[in-house]
Amino acid sequence: MIGFKLYLITDRNLFADDYSLSTAVVEALKAGVKAIQLREKGLGTRELLDMAYRMREITKKHKAKLFINDRVDVALAVGADGVHLGQSSIPPSAVKKIAGNKLIIGASTHSIDEARQAEKSGADLITFGPVYRTPSKLKYGEPIGIDTFGKVKAEISIPVFAIGGINENRIKAVMDAGADGVALISGILGAVDIKSAAKNYIMRVNGDI
Repeated sequence: MIGFKLYLITDRNLFADDYSLSTAVVEALKAGVKAIQLREKGLGTRELLDMAYRMREITKKHKAKLFINDRVDVALAVGADGVHLGQSSIPPSAVKKIAGNKLIIGASTHSIDEARQAEKSGADLITFGPVYRTPSKLKYGEPIGIDTFGKVKAEISIPVFAIGGINENRIKAVMDAGADGVALISGILGAVDIKSAAKNYIMRVNGDI
């Protein structure tokens, strides 16, 4: 049981400084977001570690899960709940050897074969996409679309989160296709009123509106 349907991914480039990012994450957590992925690839290890400790403190206060993108060492150092792996990261099976059952393992996938491999290797959840066209995911090729998403859900038994171009008007379509939740960045962190945006998305993934 993962325990969340909304997976919020950070991007400090949307903000003037790291303090503003932390403030934004707090607003999202106050709205009820229960899972944060710290995904800041441009940071050096010490900077990332400092930010991870800060996010760990914030997420613990709000009883939310913290995932660290790619860096198993940082995730273990700060006592994060999980790690999220890309296709160029070490495989989930290797994380299991390093961390045992201390970390929930998420994995980014962009095809049915990648989804199958992630599950087989020991991932606890996957993000699958891009479902829709989005600038941040252009390097992964054309959008996979709702039909392909539905096929993956039919094959994969672990939770599958839709990612890529997910806005409030597309939530119902991906949830109807079988998504266990959605992963997003700018839909919440790019909003003028982060707390209201987060509440809106939470209600939509829960089917309340």
